[in-house]
Amino acid sequence: MLQESANGSECDFTNHGSQSNNQLRCNFAQSKQLQAISHQLIPGGCHTYAKGDDQFPALAPGFITRGQGTHVWDLDGNEYIEYGIGCRAVSLGHAYPSVVQAAQQTMQYGVNFSRPAPIEVECAKQLLGMIDGAEMVKFCKDGSAATTAAFKLARAHTRRDKIAFCGDHPFFSTSDWFIGSTKINAGIPQAINDLSLTFRYNDIDSVRKMFQDNSGQIAGLIMEPAKYSDPEDNFLHKVQDVCHENGAVFILDEMITGFRWHNGGAQKYYDIVPDLSTFGKAMANGFAVSALVGKKELMELGGLHHDQERVFLLSTTHGAETHSLAAAIETMKVYQQEPVIETVYRQGERLRDGIQAVIKSHELTGFVEVLGKPCCLVLVSRDQNKEPSQAFRTLMLQETIKRGVLMLSLVTSYTHSEDDIDFTIQAIDEALHVYKKALAHGVEKFLVGPPSKPVYRRFN
Repeated sequence: MLQESANGSECDFTNHGSQSNNQLRCNFAQSKQLQAISHQLIPGGCHTYAKGDDQFPALAPGFITRGQGTHVWDLDGNEYIEYGIGCRAVSLGHAYPSVVQAAQQTMQYGVNFSRPAPIEVECAKQLLGMIDGAEMVKFCKDGSAATTAAFKLARAHTRRDKIAFCGDHPFFSTSDWFIGSTKINAGIPQAINDLSLTFRYNDIDSVRKMFQDNSGQIAGLIMEPAKYSDPEDNFLHKVQDVCHENGAVFILDEMITGFRWHNGGAQKYYDIVPDLSTFGKAMANGFAVSALVGKKELMELGGLHHDQERVFLLSTTHGAETHSLAAAIETMKVYQQEPVIETVYRQGERLRDGIQAVIKSHELTGFVEVLGKPCCLVLVSRDQNKEPSQAFRTLMLQETIKRGVLMLSLVTSYTHSEDDIDFTIQAIDEALHVYKKALAHGVEKFLVGPPSKPVYRRFN
């Protein structure tokens, strides 16, 4: 049975069901030591805000040392089942054998040359063959570069300055045009912010009004095809129509939805062909590759075979590293040859149904909720007033981490097994015991350390 420590946090138990949860993870001594050093050498202690210490409970692994499939081990030797692996980039599982082998074999012959490598053409053919309407591609290393390049093309094509993005979607780029719209906008000129406009998802009137208020000024519009809900009443098609009626470029950001919704992206799933779209993350199973794809009339502005003004589109030293492209080619082949999408959906449905059942069993409906499509789930934590709560979210992370699950999201990968899913449901079931007590007696009695914080905040 569960045993509570003096601070109210459960740190040990005996005889509580599955072998998987026989030992709680509460020892992070080595991680804590290295965290102190890392913050002296690296601003924020890491290189991605979503991986920062402020995004996790105090009782959490500070460093992951290795991964295999969907399991990872931290610096202190604790083992976890991981979800949303690598900020949702690792879709097949850690160290997926054929992907690793493809990268290893290719890098033996060099990874970067002073002229293009043939594998760049091979990877371009592979990707363009999977995405309807995509005629040309430029590879780079991250989503921010790809989305920013898309707007550069849109501005060059339309000779307009303003751009628009969906205000309901949390992240598009580290570039000024997006970060300037957030609370963490220090260092970004107001003149840049004034060129960025926002609209609401599934609210076509907000899109139409935005174009009316900025008639003839908007170069392009970007949005994710979907986040936690599907487009309603042909929303994507209506937005595309509004863009084209106003001479603007219609762009879809498929960094998350690509290679999850469908092999051809969410654009294939929703039967729409954008002018430009961006891919990355799951495309290479964690290797650093992203892509801007689209219609030739736009993409060629960054090329050599036209008589218009040249666009300095993307020029990255490492954008076409051979081993990363080899990993991308192999990953895409796995998607085409194996039931990756079907498996991710099936396991996501199993996970969702199991979690919903234990939420109901604890009478916590409305306090804890699973949202999103089966291939891209998240868990929402709410307080006594059923309002979203960072404190209760942190408590949920704390208690599931103790039980061997690392779940900043609930995004499944191809190698999440049925045992993994069952283990996770049990861990959440046990964590909800604590959650219910916290609702009754106060979350501060059960949470060790401060709540996690939103990334977009003005001060620490």
